[in-house]
Amino acid sequence: MLHDIRQLIISSRPISWVNTAYPFVAGYLVATHQLTLTTVIGGLYFLIPYNLMMYGINDVFDYESDLRNPRKGGIEGALLSRHLHRVTIISSIALSVPFIVYLLLQGSLVSKLVLIYVVFMVLAYSMPVLRFKERPFLDSFTSSTHFVGPLVYALVLTGWHTKYWPYVLAFFAWGMASHAFGAVQDIIADREAKIASIGTVLGAHKTVIFAAGMYLVSSVLLATRGPSGLAVACLGLLYSANVLRFWQVTDKTAEQAHDGWRTFLWLNQLSGFVITVILILYFRNA
Repeated sequence: MLHDIRQLIISSRPISWVNTAYPFVAGYLVATHQLTLTTVIGGLYFLIPYNLMMYGINDVFDYESDLRNPRKGGIEGALLSRHLHRVTIISSIALSVPFIVYLLLQGSLVSKLVLIYVVFMVLAYSMPVLRFKERPFLDSFTSSTHFVGPLVYALVLTGWHTKYWPYVLAFFAWGMASHAFGAVQDIIADREAKIASIGTVLGAHKTVIFAAGMYLVSSVLLATRGPSGLAVACLGLLYSANVLRFWQVTDKTAEQAHDGWRTFLWLNQLSGFVITVILILYFRNA
């Protein structure tokens, strides 16, 4: 049983938990300057249940292709034993429902619709028939929604303002770039498994250029938002530079991009630190 529980935890990608909980909590605190029960419950939902549903269901329905992918079996994705597939689906839904019910009782009709949309996009990415992850460009759009969604939900829940648009769009461009670049390293495995993606359609070189361009778009949007925005924009340029190291990669050498993906994970730590410092200074001066 302990082994099975460990597999479920690995499937939820603990290294990525903060990537979805942080945007919700940060957005909620920036908008309200208050730590409420909804902040805590929403933060907990987007920390673990949300990630188990997103990644766990993906691991179940991608099992056959993951067997061909050398990256799977660690922090970048679990290889769930077949007997855990049903348990994973049931657990992810059962763990999420109480949180979703509470959150649906909060806020306006629009905030409820946003939450429903975010959860739908999580399910649509991997589940049979829908399988947005196999629809090129929609795959990157959906993946970005997974991370931007919690932020948008928090901002709508607390009262949306037009001033949020540049930050949300910048984050969304960053998310699409990150997914696209991540798809490069899987081109060979995806083609062997007959899975379509933005990487398999554009090819390695063009996907790298697309990712670098989207990171640049993100930086440009943020650079106009004052000193803090400029600081974060510089981080975006680091992501773009990291991706462009692989601009000569071909479909046959696509797996070399994995080195860039490992750097991407470290850049996320640096970005999280810088953004946290900026937020701390913002609250001190508020």
